Amino acid sequence: QVQLVESGGGLVQAGGSLRLSCAASTRTYVMGWFRQAPGKEREFVSVITWTGGNTVYAHSVKGRFTISRDNAKNTVYLQMNNLKPEDTAVYYCAASEVYSSDSYTPSAYNYWGQGTQVTVSS
Repeated sequence: QVQLVESGGGLVQAGGSLRLSCAASTRTYVMGWFRQAPGKEREFVSVITWTGGNTVYAHSVKGRFTISRDNAKNTVYLQMNNLKPEDTAVYYCAASEVYSSDSYTPSAYNYWGQGTQVTVSS
């Protein structure tokens, strides 16, 4: 059983930055970030593999968000720059031992954190 704990959310003005962290209780091969706004489905944000050799971003965040990981700490980060009001959502990290074409969908992940709220004001 993998436990994931997110932190780093908060309230920020448009154009600002936040860095989310997700600490895992053990090493996991694939770690992803998803987000869910009120009334909307959970959507893919970014994913990274153990070596960091594979990183993928949703089109809506590419160029503004950067995913990284510190394997010594079993922690993945999501640096979010130039935030927009439409980035407002609960952000979740997720873990899986398999990287595939399904790694952009929530159903591919076995473990989830509790979520952290990100609110971007205009």
